[in-house]
Amino acid sequence: MSVRRNMIEIGGRPVGTNAAPFFIAEMSGNHNASLDRALEIVDAIADTGAHALKLQTYTADTMTLDIRDGDFLIDDPKSLWHGRTLYDLYEEAHTPWAWHEPIFERARKRGMLAFSTPFDPTAVDFLASLDVPCYKIASFENADLPLIHKAASQGKPLIISTGMASLSEIGETVATARAAGCEQIVLLKCTSAYPASPSEINLMSIPHLREAFGTEVGLSDHTMGIGVAVAAVALGASVIEKHVTLRRADGGVDSAFSMEPDEVRMLIKETAVAQQAIGSVRYGRGLQEEGSVRFRRSLYVVTDIKAGEAFSAQNVRAIRPGMGLLPKHTEHVMGRKAARDIKRGTPMSWDLLS
Repeated sequence: MSVRRNMIEIGGRPVGTNAAPFFIAEMSGNHNASLDRALEIVDAIADTGAHALKLQTYTADTMTLDIRDGDFLIDDPKSLWHGRTLYDLYEEAHTPWAWHEPIFERARKRGMLAFSTPFDPTAVDFLASLDVPCYKIASFENADLPLIHKAASQGKPLIISTGMASLSEIGETVATARAAGCEQIVLLKCTSAYPASPSEINLMSIPHLREAFGTEVGLSDHTMGIGVAVAAVALGASVIEKHVTLRRADGGVDSAFSMEPDEVRMLIKETAVAQQAIGSVRYGRGLQEEGSVRFRRSLYVVTDIKAGEAFSAQNVRAIRPGMGLLPKHTEHVMGRKAARDIKRGTPMSWDLLS
């Protein structure tokens, strides 16, 4: 696979390793079927400094069939949604399409980009009518190549979660997007478990994805807390996506693994710090270390010495501050004669040797 390098821009905002990590707040179904609550979430998240708000665009009927047994029943006892049918879950969690415009408008007024994840071609068309700045493909749809092609053909950047996909499947997805004319692609490392365990995240995939496909790379994170996101940025993630809610205690389909506003604020702050700290390979003194040099050890005269007196362990020691010769020169000093009278506390220098 050839490596390409793209300059990504989403809604006029640069996205890449030279910019602060692009944070996407995923509302999902945490509006709890209330437009007022959805707008309250928008306002609360805007106050955190988040860059973008994301919805999911589907209906229960565009996602599945209203069948209440067999493959359509969630029977995994470990699932947050155990015992529910797919149809009922999506009916509860979906964001009514009529709500998209007011939610997007509120987000834009509050300084955030606003876009969504389409789950079928009709959702792509609907989002195009709202002039979204990009499209997001969910992990569960990353193998739906016809959907990828349609979203990628809209002339907007495409963000794709890679949960469950093999490397070859990701390759097919990226190739499909590029064949449709999309070069501004962001791949998000994702583990499709809710919540996900940090031990299953495998963040070392982030630099590998960047090299393998030449795209921008980020993290769609379902772990609790901010540690995994900070580590992802240190490994080159330029985008972080997290589910958000007002209060986990309020409940909701995704609330158990969603972040509250104060946590979002901390994540944005600490991932920006991580990005600033990456820097480059460098050794030696930095600008802020110049003033610390004096606290190194160096050779000092520790007793008054007369001209012609020999330097010894009794009159020269390695102490702080660091204004004298480095301790590695001790063997070149010991046994030599003083060139002049030397006062106690004088830093050792070559001109003191006769």
